[in-house]
Amino acid sequence: MSAQPELARRLGTTDAVVVGLSAMLGAGVFVAFAPAAEAAGRGLLAGLAVAAVIAFCNAVASAQLASSYPASGGTYLFGREVLGPWWGFLAGWGFVVGKTASCAAMAMTFAAYAAPGAGAWQRALAALAVVAFTVLNLRGVTRTATAAKVLLAATLLVLVGFLVLAATGEAEPVGALTATGGAWGVLQAAGLLFFAFAGYARIATLAEEVRRPEVLGRAILVALGTAVVLYLLVALALVQVLGDDLPGSTVPVADATAALGADWAVPLVRVGAAAAARGARLARLAGGGRTTLAMARERDLPGPLASVDERHRVPDTAQVVIGVAVVALVLLADLRGAIGFSSFGVLVYYAVANLSALRQPVEQRRWPRALQVLGLVGCLAMAAALPTASVLAGLVVLAVGILGRAAALRRRT
Repeated sequence: MSAQPELARRLGTTDAVVVGLSAMLGAGVFVAFAPAAEAAGRGLLAGLAVAAVIAFCNAVASAQLASSYPASGGTYLFGREVLGPWWGFLAGWGFVVGKTASCAAMAMTFAAYAAPGAGAWQRALAALAVVAFTVLNLRGVTRTATAAKVLLAATLLVLVGFLVLAATGEAEPVGALTATGGAWGVLQAAGLLFFAFAGYARIATLAEEVRRPEVLGRAILVALGTAVVLYLLVALALVQVLGDDLPGSTVPVADATAALGADWAVPLVRVGAAAAARGARLARLAGGGRTTLAMARERDLPGPLASVDERHRVPDTAQVVIGVAVVALVLLADLRGAIGFSSFGVLVYYAVANLSALRQPVEQRRWPRALQVLGLVGCLAMAAALPTASVLAGLVVLAVGILGRAAALRRRT
């Protein structure tokens, strides 16, 4: 096989942290607490804790693997190198499908905050935003990181402002959720909230674009730690302010701001939430494109998807195909269904990551094996606990991918 052009190594630690944070601080913090509260009730914070612990296990497994295999592709590459081609394909296919659904959820969240109650216009607005950010990703990863910094700053400003309002607002707090979802509900909530944590996978897919491999481990841990603290504070504020109204809210941060009597701040929250969703979609579009590139290089996906633009050094064809798929989902799918479906695909991806890290030789290990065992079991349990429709859809799509690869291998032989 002829040598493929390499991606440009331009990103430092700060760039990687920003891209990871912008992928996490998006639809997750602004929308995922509502379906999670519906599943867990009073156990919402327990679900958040479970998701955070498993996310940490996944993060250190990804960092350990990325340090040994610093090339584009994330767990698709790690699974191939450590476990074999079929495991790598399972991880890569789960990631591409999950991130495509995630991008659609981000786009719909953007539209829900930017155009409340607009019906069909929400979907049209979401689709236009996907097109715009696909074009931005095609302009190169440096522009992607720069745009992510601006959008992340806007997101952090809005979240900090909301937390200040929640701490100082004059409205009487509701105080708590009264319903309970039991242990299974807590596990399902953790799976849904994992959708909000999964952005650090975007950092691992940048392995071929960071200046030094050790950047990856630092960036993943810093980004994840920052997100966990913010999610905890926001969750506490939402529960205190909205109580039993939280599960039914489609824009919980905006609704909580209004409940605090700060109607003047609601438009600012909507703008900030829209910016956050756009920043996360920008990062996840880029991550999906680069994993698709890696799979096409290994002929697990059609060869034209391995194309790299000679001027901007980005996976152009893969990025366009991902963008088209996201637009289709935006026009056809439901927000909460997209969140569950995305979580299923990404949890499969991380299950393979933990198994790969568990099988690494001693000289490549940086973290105790117990963390990888906990991460593997946790990913499988949370995936199984997701809403039934999301699990069934995820299994069907995974099966389609596996059968497609098997048919392609038979044709080659």
